[in-house]
Amino acid sequence: MKTLNFAKANVLRILKTALLAPVFILSLSCSNDDDSFARVTVNGTLLQTSASDFTIGDRSDFNGDIDASFTGNGGTATRMFSWNNNLNTADYNADITATTEGTFQIIVEDSEGMVVLDRTIQGGAEPDTIWGVTEVGASGIWTVTIRVTNFNGDGSFSLSEGN
Repeated sequence: MKTLNFAKANVLRILKTALLAPVFILSLSCSNDDDSFARVTVNGTLLQTSASDFTIGDRSDFNGDIDASFTGNGGTATRMFSWNNNLNTADYNADITATTEGTFQIIVEDSEGMVVLDRTIQGGAEPDTIWGVTEVGASGIWTVTIRVTNFNGDGSFSLSEGN
């Protein structure tokens, strides 16, 4: 009789483990200890592509004016997109609302790969706005790289064909 009770107890223990293990694993996989994030949206499109996935082709992702926003909760992201600029400069403007942490960086390269703009805004410091005109570059499909690093806050930026 002791052997039968011992066997029942082992079977119940095995069944309990088999039933509860997937629930435990599922709860671990759904929990998120790191709630940090960083998102970049351009003309209403959330950019998902990381810099390592980006290749420049013969078409641009965006034509016309760029109206973009970004937000972060301590996260870091690098996003790239291509933009058709028919002129040889671009007007830019960027503004952030951030705590003391994090940075926003915008890098713009012309159609020949020359950097015509590389500016950074530090969270919690002045100025929290940058604007101006890029250096002169070659018209065509330009590459825009946005980096938010440990960024806590939100902001916006815009690009338009220069004069």
